Amino acid sequence: MDEIQIAKKLIEIESISPEDNGCFDVIKSELKDLKFKFEQIDYLNIKNLIIHRESYQKKTFCFLGHTDVVPTGPEELWSSPPFKPTIRNEKLFGRGAADMKGGIASFIAATKEFLKEVDEPNFNLMLLFNSNEEGKMENGKIDKLISMFIDKKKFIDYCLIGEPSSLKQVGDIMRVGRRGSLSGELTFYGKQGHVAYPHQVKNPIHFIAGCISELTSKNWDSGNDNFDPTSFQISNISAGTGASNVVPGQLKMTFNFRFSPLSTPESLKLEFEKIISSSGLKFEIDWSLNALPFLTEENFFIDLVMQSVQSVTGKKPIIDNGGGTSDGRWIAPMGSEIVELGPKNKTIHQVDECVDLEELATLKAIYKQILLKVHQSC
Repeated sequence: MDEIQIAKKLIEIESISPEDNGCFDVIKSELKDLKFKFEQIDYLNIKNLIIHRESYQKKTFCFLGHTDVVPTGPEELWSSPPFKPTIRNEKLFGRGAADMKGGIASFIAATKEFLKEVDEPNFNLMLLFNSNEEGKMENGKIDKLISMFIDKKKFIDYCLIGEPSSLKQVGDIMRVGRRGSLSGELTFYGKQGHVAYPHQVKNPIHFIAGCISELTSKNWDSGNDNFDPTSFQISNISAGTGASNVVPGQLKMTFNFRFSPLSTPESLKLEFEKIISSSGLKFEIDWSLNALPFLTEENFFIDLVMQSVQSVTGKKPIIDNGGGTSDGRWIAPMGSEIVELGPKNKTIHQVDECVDLEELATLKAIYKQILLKVHQSC
């Protein structure tokens, strides 16, 4: 099965974000005889591979994916080496098997089969890959490339993202939008001193306690039919001097909002700072807007993908816009119709990440159906 062999080739490459380390070469070798043009644009420490045909059709369909993976964690906990693709119990194990080298492999295999049947599609076929979806924003992301597309008036009409969206079986869930992400690092200033003289100190740990209670219990918004309510989570708190008899003079807290369109970055910042100000202590916040919410509101491509899934699996997928962010946030400003559909996400970022072999075959069949339906509709 072509998709399994391609997935193996990709998994054995140690492409920890933001490195591609040769995944693009594998992809190009698989598509080299299919009239594609390959263009690589690199900046900072991100690589982007644009694959397209010299075609002048009205509509453009793009498959969007990333070749980078998260670190493995302790390799001794893996049942087999994370970058040695291994098949056990009809599953393919390895870092990136589900997120998202399995999805890429299935789409490449589907593309090859589709182009054997349809040599000249009625649409512009594009594949777009980047090496830094999992990394930090300051490393540079696909947004710069999309800005270049917009400046040149090259627009993507339909975008299929192979992120692992499925839950119990392939195609049971698809995403047509994502919540936004706003992060911050709070520095909270108290007054250092000896623990035996509480009247001479201001313990920032004590002062922040009430604020945390209010932050975590607050109803930021109620969400809507398309998005869960905005959520607030603290990922790290650090304080202390290393001595057990010293009250620290400052505290650092890292936190994140995943927000629906009913809230804005500005409203969240205002409410957060209002709560922190109630402590009476001085503070500084370094804010980072990682993503704005986006939602595909047109039904054409959504319906097309749903029909494709149902024709292969016999079941209609459910729309669920939960989960983390994706590169769809960079495509959205084009006005593109965006759908995320990929493998099951049960083991992503975990030790012993894996996909079912049957899962990859089903995904390939769905992707091929999508390509055929776009061809028939254009």
